[in-house]
Amino acid sequence: MKKLHLKALFILMIIMVSCSKEETHFEEEKTQLVYPENPLTIDQINDKITATINATGDFDWSKVDPHFLWSAVIHGDNILTIGYGEKGESFSEGENKQIISKKDEVLIVVAQQENAKVAELKTVSHEIINVVDVGIENINTIIELRKHKYVRYLEPNGYNHYKGKESFRSSSGCNDNSATINPAHYTTIAPNNAQVSWNFSKHNIPQAWNVSTGAGVTIGLIDTGVSESQSLLNASGFNDGYSSGRTVQKYGTFIDSGWWWSSNYDGPHDKCGHGTAMASAMASPRNDNGMPVGVAYNSNLVAYRATEDVLLNDYHERKGVSDALTQLGRRSDVKIISMSIGYVWSIGNIKDAVKYAYSKNKLIFAAGGTSTSFTNGFGVIFPASMDEAVAVTGVDDGANYERCETCHSGSKIDFTIIMEGDNDTSKSPPVLGFYNGTRNYTGGSSVATATTAGIAALVWSKYPNWSREQVLNRLKQSSAFYPNRSSDFGYGNIDALKAVQ
Repeated sequence: MKKLHLKALFILMIIMVSCSKEETHFEEEKTQLVYPENPLTIDQINDKITATINATGDFDWSKVDPHFLWSAVIHGDNILTIGYGEKGESFSEGENKQIISKKDEVLIVVAQQENAKVAELKTVSHEIINVVDVGIENINTIIELRKHKYVRYLEPNGYNHYKGKESFRSSSGCNDNSATINPAHYTTIAPNNAQVSWNFSKHNIPQAWNVSTGAGVTIGLIDTGVSESQSLLNASGFNDGYSSGRTVQKYGTFIDSGWWWSSNYDGPHDKCGHGTAMASAMASPRNDNGMPVGVAYNSNLVAYRATEDVLLNDYHERKGVSDALTQLGRRSDVKIISMSIGYVWSIGNIKDAVKYAYSKNKLIFAAGGTSTSFTNGFGVIFPASMDEAVAVTGVDDGANYERCETCHSGSKIDFTIIMEGDNDTSKSPPVLGFYNGTRNYTGGSSVATATTAGIAALVWSKYPNWSREQVLNRLKQSSAFYPNRSSDFGYGNIDALKAVQ
């Protein structure tokens, strides 16, 4: 009898466990989310993004549900950008078999959910950074990838429809026009009518030239390229007058194609005008042509056409910038990288590339933001918002610090450069124009950033054996608020003369 009781008890326990498992499975099935079959509309996506930014000041694709992310992917040429590897594995160099195997595992998941073979997937792998772009159609691909231990982030890098309530195009963006420069906005120096922008004296840049002119330092510019029609920023005129013994190199990483997997590079030449203006502010030659002089007029320049304008809202621009960053990062001669471009939220593949360039001891300057009144509400934009970047903005020349009319400010700003007259009077710095013999006005945080990069080149030229940290510390020590820091303007205006002494 005792044995029978034990046997019955054992059977009862098995039944109870089985029922418990069935109930648990039933509960899991009951709570499993079911997403709509159709994607959200572009307006629905944009409304959610705008509401999130207004509420939090930022937007993060990792915090949206799979259906929202999938909808943006569908409206963005079906491109899903996958940051793979373990946490903190942003980049790798050489033949890293372990990281390759992690990418392969991730692509197997994609292939399974897309009912395809890995070899049939449309993919673009990035060099150096651990990112792969892949074409997808199914929401389950996103659901399963988010569970995978080797997926760091998922982003719809082809989604370029977000413009908010107004256009995000910067007011200091594309402009290949020329302007008549007011003689009150520059002074002349040797040789014979070389023009110095009015704001240079506010930072003691002409006085700093008695100590350093940037010789021996190479600045990397990531922007819209440099105009082939402006000879003073090309090989034919870069060495002229007091500017000598230096080099200018031009490359292109922007792809102009409707096909996201294309390799149809658009060349190194500027078609926008913004990059040309930045190159002028940093490194325009000091000669007798009666043209504006750059801050570091004896520095070398490596210019990349990585974007078609200042707004990083396009897949090819995002990839172009990340490729330019990694290429400049690999160059031992490049010490400084200047980027007067950005977006209102962070972009994973660019973030990874910034981290790579930073790991190579590059001093990276980025514009805090120059835009319409609507985007001024966003504070410091990406990538200036990153800890690895030095954020710069523009202020006016009044007694009290006030940001220039279209400039951003905030706790992430490190330095300021005077960009306009007090009370919003029109007085932007003059720079070289898009075409030979022309000049133009260009201001905002864009030129403030290029100017700061030029000052850093003066310091590094004076102290060629210094580290990045030593150069950055000298800039801080030479600024108006040091050792304190403003909540909106960082260390404030830089004194270039003090920095090179």
